[in-house]
Amino acid sequence: MIRFLILAGYFELTMYLQLSGKLDRYINIHYSYLAYISMALSFILAIVQLLIWMKNLKLHSHLSGKIAKLTSPLILLFPVLVGLLVPTVSLDSRTVSAKGYNFPLAAGSTGTVSEDGTTVQYLKPDTSLYFTSNAYEKEMRKELKKYKSNKPLVISTQNYMEIMELIYLYPEEFMNRQITYTGFVYNEPGHTGYQFLFRFGIIHCIADSGVYGLLTTGNQQTFANNTWITATGTLTTEYNQKLKQNLPVLHMTQVRESDQPDNPYVYRVF
Repeated sequence: MIRFLILAGYFELTMYLQLSGKLDRYINIHYSYLAYISMALSFILAIVQLLIWMKNLKLHSHLSGKIAKLTSPLILLFPVLVGLLVPTVSLDSRTVSAKGYNFPLAAGSTGTVSEDGTTVQYLKPDTSLYFTSNAYEKEMRKELKKYKSNKPLVISTQNYMEIMELIYLYPEEFMNRQITYTGFVYNEPGHTGYQFLFRFGIIHCIADSGVYGLLTTGNQQTFANNTWITATGTLTTEYNQKLKQNLPVLHMTQVRESDQPDNPYVYRVF
């Protein structure tokens, strides 16, 4: 019986997340078909477990039947209540302030490992964990070819993660080129005259999510945290004293406030 309840509860929770539009806060939307498959399989397996339990029902004692009647609804309702009562919120600059940001200093490192064992990435999306060294270099060079040009570059929701990774890998390929993108502002204490322009992104699922973007400067107007802006400027590299390394910096020439996108997250497309 307990197997039926667990499988049915998973099916209900996944169905709720899908119908409420919250599923894309947990996984890359390009992998949503996997959620549909697992949802269908859990439903089928739940039915199988229910039939097995009903077949063996006569073997249970009267007392066990009463306990099952009392506990079964609670177990079945638990995942649904979690989905309904635990709020699904979009991450913003308060999350960055609470966790801080960190850029990997060691060669090959991608971020920091949290207490639960998940890797939190910052500034630069890093997909090297999913490739061999040679395959990763080959894949990044292949993607870079799509953006080799002197024409103005517009970073969209669809290519955000891809281009940000390329900018940090090959900053010289984007130097002095006009770049436009949208994100939310984060003001790091001690960075007078500079503001980070971020978006939260998901590579595969929430376990490898992070906050990605560029340090910006060159604009006299200062925006409050969480203000969504669209910035246009040219890219250079500057030595960051706090992080002890060169970082790509967007020198803004145009900036305007913009509305938060319907889905503030961005996803890696392979």
